[in-house]
Amino acid sequence: MDRQPPRTTSNEIDLYIRTYYSLLRSSGDVRVRGFEEAHLYSASSLHAGALAPEPDLAAFAYSAARLPACFHHVRRMVLGQSIAQLTRAGFPVETWASVRTRGRRRPLRWDGGSTLAVFVASASDIDDLVPIVTAYQIEWNKLHLRLAGSGLDPASLPGLDDVTLSGALGTDADGVRVLRAALGGSWAEGLAAIAAGELDLTIRLLDGSFREYQRSAKTWWDAIQEARPELMRRPVYFVSSNTHSLANLLGGYAFAHQEAIAGFLRTTNPEGLGQRIDDALARNDELVVPNLLYYGLRLYMTAAPGGQRVAEVQAHDARVGITTIESPARIDVAAQVFELARLDPRHMDPRLRVPGLEQLARSNAVIVNIDYPLGMAAYHHLAAVTSGLDEIRGMYIMGKAATLNARVGDVMISKAVHDEHSGNTYLLRNALHARDVQPLMKYGTVLDNQKALTVRSAFLQNRSYMDVFYREGYTVMEMEAGPYLSAIHETAAPQRHPKGEIVNLADGVAFDLGLVHYASDTPYSRRQSLLSKSMSFFGMESTYACALAIARRILRLEIERAGTIT
Repeated sequence: MDRQPPRTTSNEIDLYIRTYYSLLRSSGDVRVRGFEEAHLYSASSLHAGALAPEPDLAAFAYSAARLPACFHHVRRMVLGQSIAQLTRAGFPVETWASVRTRGRRRPLRWDGGSTLAVFVASASDIDDLVPIVTAYQIEWNKLHLRLAGSGLDPASLPGLDDVTLSGALGTDADGVRVLRAALGGSWAEGLAAIAAGELDLTIRLLDGSFREYQRSAKTWWDAIQEARPELMRRPVYFVSSNTHSLANLLGGYAFAHQEAIAGFLRTTNPEGLGQRIDDALARNDELVVPNLLYYGLRLYMTAAPGGQRVAEVQAHDARVGITTIESPARIDVAAQVFELARLDPRHMDPRLRVPGLEQLARSNAVIVNIDYPLGMAAYHHLAAVTSGLDEIRGMYIMGKAATLNARVGDVMISKAVHDEHSGNTYLLRNALHARDVQPLMKYGTVLDNQKALTVRSAFLQNRSYMDVFYREGYTVMEMEAGPYLSAIHETAAPQRHPKGEIVNLADGVAFDLGLVHYASDTPYSRRQSLLSKSMSFFGMESTYACALAIARRILRLEIERAGTIT
């Protein structure tokens, strides 16, 4: 029997959150310096060296990966929820350049100078962004002091060897490599900017109301319905994952173009995969070959000029009933609609060819898959989806998470989720089990019967707080499950979700419910961490094993249902 859930956050984290929300209520620009003291003393697990005089290059790299490459030019950020809202406030973002980050799908517009516009979809964007830019500024200024005191000519810094530069920064050669990776293609400009002066960022929040977040999500869903209105009246299986897994598995473009993709891998040899594809094909490895093809497909598509191959893939998908809707209503949460009756079993991933696939031709159901939103945006988006559907047959949440007891590349399946946003602990009857995923993996381990903690932000955790949850058996840390479960609760309850309660969804939900995460980070491991490791091809096995388990579940349920139609 689960006890009353622990406190939602620690006192230090509570103070930090109250500090930046109180300051951001201002109608003008707020200096990031105003957040620094609360940040420093929050003892964030991702910013362990915040109080040390030495630069914490891991924290700087984590932050830089979630900010655009142009960020060394930026001195002012303005946060809003729509182009119209930002334009009314005097920021003509329609004419600004769209920029992206490596580690977040957050829409951004840059004026080419010192101002960056950030589109926020929920309070989670603020909880995520404020600690990121605060950590970035703290570490930038540490790096500046080191470089300014080194006596080296700032103009010569990008050309220095790693040994000389590590001496100036007071770090080792590995630290310099982390800094190079953090600045990426902006290495020379970024390092020169750090040497040139301290960073003094400002943030202005135009509107962060719950009402505006809901309006934004409704506008997003309306655009999806308008794109395929005839499909939205059908029974729906809802999936939150990404925009490549289900499309590759069910569409089959990669298998139809196996020779071309394999040849591309041999020629370009990314991550040494050229020899690996030959070895896997020679032994007909049904677990490794598909993952190599899917990983190679992404590179193969982007290598062709003018988006030619992207258009080819979309045309192929359209022929088998897959529609992709990019950025509905200019909101960066892509959606896909799969017509089960039009899927061609001959093109599917071989691992999906379960008995009775021919029965799908009689199905009128669709899969609606969305590119998983960040944090509380998941609640707003799913609430909009459920308000516009007549019949829901299943909901499946797939995402990445940090793990306290597994390894990067493993898979975790939870039966309970504690949500920091609502303070609720959700208990569920998970439709997915280890036996559904483990046969689809060659290297990783699948752990079911786990307990997950939905956090506000990766930075808004400290070790003492996490130890409390670890003692309670919570081993999975992620950002979307709690908000999704709050919205799912509201599909069956006569009122909005409660706060600070234990909520049993095991018997209260009328549709199939699945929740699965793949491990992308081990925050307390000395060997492996999200701060230093990109999953790259390494993450393909666990990602596709999760997606396969969900797809197989949906196909079997619908085959069984279609088989009863007379």
